Amino acid sequence: MAYVDERNVTGLASEYGVPADVATELAGLLRPCVLLVRKADLPDADREDVLPAGLTGGLPPLPGGEDDGGGGPADPFVLAVDCAALPRDFLDIGIPSDGKLLFFTTFEYEPEDSTVLHVPADGSTEERPSPENVGGGPRTVVYEPHLLYPVPGLTIDHDWRRRDLVRTFLDGAGGSDGDDLGAGAEVLDRFVEALVNSAHAGTPHHSVAQIGGFSDQWQVPPDQDGLVLLAQISGNGVDHGLFTLNLVVGTRQDIAAGRWENLHFEQQC
Repeated sequence: MAYVDERNVTGLASEYGVPADVATELAGLLRPCVLLVRKADLPDADREDVLPAGLTGGLPPLPGGEDDGGGGPADPFVLAVDCAALPRDFLDIGIPSDGKLLFFTTFEYEPEDSTVLHVPADGSTEERPSPENVGGGPRTVVYEPHLLYPVPGLTIDHDWRRRDLVRTFLDGAGGSDGDDLGAGAEVLDRFVEALVNSAHAGTPHHSVAQIGGFSDQWQVPPDQDGLVLLAQISGNGVDHGLFTLNLVVGTRQDIAAGRWENLHFEQQC
């Protein structure tokens, strides 16, 4: 329960009628994340003081100049994350302490050649188009820019319903499978929702992107079998007509070492 207060877990367990040992098991399955949201989606209490930590759309801030052979990766630029502006003590993956992480991908089809770049804070950058925008070639999409603001969040293991104490509770509460709509399953669903939301009062329901934590996948989660989530990006958070979810995963070791070329990209819709 490294990311939640034990007293909060005990209080929520009592409020929702969940046995203490089951609540403790579930709290141990939490992982922290940072949600990136537009200012209008921030909790009311945070809108005055919070500073931006990300940007969708626009042109990417890249090092070098026009004489170095062109711009950035071929895929559209969709997200920049200001590493120093993130609440880093609320993440359990090793991202850079400063500079920007730039994400290039497509929401229109499977992202086969997506790219993540880290631009150090101590280098000069300028907004530059991708190679397709140079010399009259096919034009890469440039999305409307929007600032994003960080909100600490919690996520829970995808397989929490299959844990031993959870299943025992469900068996005794009229639901032998966590996917059943029995009374026990409903109780646990409400408790888990409250537990996940306990990280921040008024956690927003819609985020454009998420850094770290477990994925909010729509199909089989890609962050398993030794892979963890670096980022997920909502297509309709960048372009309202694209209802896809792009997920970027890798090993903890590759993410911490900045081996961005080893990352895996998946799209779900």
